[in-house]
Amino acid sequence: MSDQQMPLTTHLEELRRKLIIAGVSWLVAFLVCYSFSEQLFNLIADPVRQALPEGTSLVFITATEPFFTYLKIGALAGLLVSMPVIFWQIWSFIAPGLYANEKRYVFPFVLASSFCFACGAFFGFNFVFPMAFKVLIEFGTGGGEISAMLSMGSYLSLSSKLLLAFGLVFELPVVIFFLARMGIVDYKFLARNRKFALLAAFLIGAMLTPPDVFSQTALALPFIILYEIGIIIARLFGKRRETDEEADQKAEA
Repeated sequence: MSDQQMPLTTHLEELRRKLIIAGVSWLVAFLVCYSFSEQLFNLIADPVRQALPEGTSLVFITATEPFFTYLKIGALAGLLVSMPVIFWQIWSFIAPGLYANEKRYVFPFVLASSFCFACGAFFGFNFVFPMAFKVLIEFGTGGGEISAMLSMGSYLSLSSKLLLAFGLVFELPVVIFFLARMGIVDYKFLARNRKFALLAAFLIGAMLTPPDVFSQTALALPFIILYEIGIIIARLFGKRRETDEEADQKAEA
């Protein structure tokens, strides 16, 4: 950690520079992904197409809906592609405030954050989406007199929200690792507050998923499992706290 304190204006200028780099990387990735936006939308729409009754398909309500939908899918894909650069900029902004031995975690942080986010999005898309949309559509058409006619814009809005939710939830072990390394939390604190984590898991599931029990549970269960993994990580890699006896020995020395 540097002995000299940087003025606030320098911090703000550095933050501005990091935001510009992250924004430009997202823009470049967006321009590339937008050229494949139609193929990307067909890929992300596959789970709901399989859940729709035979003879039905996604529709668009307004003339501009396809254009803005493809624009949004390009932006979302660009965000995912540029995620390593964004994580790198986040880390490089906070790194000057860390000790030298903590700065060596820059590569693990970028790699682990990107990998965990990708795992969360992959899990949500491949295991939760097919069942969740099947449950929701069957519930909606269960009366027999209602037909399913989903718009591509509303589907993308819901699916992108779910993908981001699962990606962020899977970042939990990485967050716990660095909080434990900095001594902010330890495994005893995490284990002691397990009941609050359980409550938070279902609250987050209720806020970020459609109002059905399956989707909420599908987000809450990984949160709980990853929290337990985080406790193990904090125990193995957390900053060691001095016992009272060790503190007394240092004071006497």
